[in-house]
Amino acid sequence: MNTEPKVCPVTADHIKVALVGQPNVGKSMLINSISNAHLHVGNFTGVTVEKSEVLFDYKDYHFTVVDLPGTYAFTDYTIEERVTHDYLCDKGYDLIVNVVDSTNLEKNLQLTSELMTLGKNLVIALNMSDEAEKEGINILEKYMSKLVGVPCVKVSAATKKGIDDLLEAILEESQKEIKTPKLIFSEAVEQEITTIATHLEKHKFESRNLYRNIAINLLKNNKQTYARLHDDPVWTELQPVLLEATKHIELHHDSDDVKEAFAEEYASFNRGIVAEVLIQEKVEEKKTLTEKIDSVLIHQFFGIPIFLFFMWSLFQLTFEIGSIPMDWIDSFFGWAGETIGATIANDDVRSLVVDGLIAGVGAVVLFVPNIVILFIGIALLESTGYMARVAFLLDGFFHRFGMHGQSFIPLVTGFGCSIPAYMSARILKNDRDRLLTLFIIGFMSCGARLPVYVLFAGAFFSEQMAGNVLFGIYIGGAILGLIAAKILKLTAFKGVDEPFVMEMPKYRLPSLKLIWHTVVTKTLMYLKKAGTFIAAASMLIWFLSNYPHNLELEKSFESKIELAKSDDEAARLENALAEELLEQSYLGKIGKFTEPIFAPLGFDWKMNVALQTGLAAKEVVVSTLGVLYSLGDSVDEENRSLKNIIKNEISFASAMAFIVVVMVYLPCLAASIVFTREAGHVKYFFYLLGFTSIVAYLLGFITYNVVSMLI
Repeated sequence: MNTEPKVCPVTADHIKVALVGQPNVGKSMLINSISNAHLHVGNFTGVTVEKSEVLFDYKDYHFTVVDLPGTYAFTDYTIEERVTHDYLCDKGYDLIVNVVDSTNLEKNLQLTSELMTLGKNLVIALNMSDEAEKEGINILEKYMSKLVGVPCVKVSAATKKGIDDLLEAILEESQKEIKTPKLIFSEAVEQEITTIATHLEKHKFESRNLYRNIAINLLKNNKQTYARLHDDPVWTELQPVLLEATKHIELHHDSDDVKEAFAEEYASFNRGIVAEVLIQEKVEEKKTLTEKIDSVLIHQFFGIPIFLFFMWSLFQLTFEIGSIPMDWIDSFFGWAGETIGATIANDDVRSLVVDGLIAGVGAVVLFVPNIVILFIGIALLESTGYMARVAFLLDGFFHRFGMHGQSFIPLVTGFGCSIPAYMSARILKNDRDRLLTLFIIGFMSCGARLPVYVLFAGAFFSEQMAGNVLFGIYIGGAILGLIAAKILKLTAFKGVDEPFVMEMPKYRLPSLKLIWHTVVTKTLMYLKKAGTFIAAASMLIWFLSNYPHNLELEKSFESKIELAKSDDEAARLENALAEELLEQSYLGKIGKFTEPIFAPLGFDWKMNVALQTGLAAKEVVVSTLGVLYSLGDSVDEENRSLKNIIKNEISFASAMAFIVVVMVYLPCLAASIVFTREAGHVKYFFYLLGFTSIVAYLLGFITYNVVSMLI
């Protein structure tokens, strides 16, 4: 090791290193072992209060190592912290060497994770590795390097082991462009970071630091970052965005202090690193409450069955409890249709309002209780910290299908709504992994598809079985998604898996305020679609199903109805007229034209039309079926239920194929737009359209034929 202290020749390249670490991690001894300079080494907190510099040459490079005072976190409360904080913010150095105590990794990573936002290349020196070995601690430093995107080197200042490797890592890293470490936060924080970073990029804000890092520092209330931006014109527009972002983060952490929220975020990130890279010989010691809960919920063998039980229970509750208010909602819209219809004299306008608008919107609003229960269940599992642990548990399982455990969060979010799920895929920093996840999210049945499943499950299965059927549909979709992920990974998204840190937040009691905010926001989004987009779609479907009029046909049937000898015969003639008019309508012609394409799947033209309108919004599938099949209603009260009409009009095999196609085919228009934006190019939308259409058709065809053979 050539580290002779001498005056730097003019021709030598100069590298200035900031040596940073918590107190008593052996920084002074480490710098002494590198340079042969003798600094006082002690075990007292804050032994190097003064800023010390050491110069040495290595491989024709001249190094200046600045030994900064020890600091537990990147703050400026004490004099020592202020010296370190101000120097690191000054940027007058080339890279940071962060010295950590290998025997106390999680605590030391508190500072490390904060250093990742400074916009400087970083090398982590895992010091005291000899002591860690004696304590039965093994850190997988190569895997850790991949996880955090920062070189990690095992060293021992006492034995001088690994010093050459550390110098080589410093030399190599100093030659590289500044890169972004893999510092990843929770979905809510990542969402706000992206919003602020996009805002800065839009206004072309000039900075040597990355926009992402600036956004993180703004959210953490970093004084220097605030001071830098305060006098810039962008601040006027950025300030309200920042205030909303802070409120959102505080709400998700049930805290009124954003710094406290970020402390929890960093702690979750650090626990995730430790869980992935630290192997320790079993030592008999008292377990914490979190460890006791983890030993059950993320058990190697029982963890996944427990998760599946929770999901099964959620879908049982979704159907059982959600079905209670459905009759009340159905009765309300029936009453509203009769009351409002009685006040409208014009037949066409009355039909538009009652059969189009009220029937269409009512068919969607009918399933709000199911949607609310599903949203509450997912919000509960997320807010307690359980979902993040399931992601960690499933990481190895997901890797078998070419996906990362981090994909679990966007995939589970997809059970609620595909739009936030696509947006939350940003948490995956690798483009290939993110694109693969974006393609698979559609297999997770969103809340908008739930009404279709509830309708068909209620029509063809008993109430006792319907909850199990719902669970089977959702799990079946997830399994299909994993199989599709494996196929895509072997074909379109080939490449080596890139590891990322899995967050491990603490368990906490669910925040009623957060759950209320999440559920109300998502439910209002659902109702907003029902009141605007779906209402418009329902009226369009009504128009297409009622026009053009065939006056001659209507007159011929009217005369037959007048001559009918009984009420039953009159009702039969009225239904026959409605069926004839529907087939001759614009919608009937579209359905008849496409019927041969879907005939191998057992679909009639009405089902074809429902699928096609579902491309606009999946909720419209139910409202379309409601509009189309209500035209052929029987007179008696029992058959006014759409479930009974579906059961009578559609075969079991066709219904199962229909569910499979709805489960797989292209997401709604709004979700497709978000998918295209998140994927980064419109070509990916056409790839998704082709991929989902082919898979949906093939699976629908197989389902129809297999079920037909079995029954």
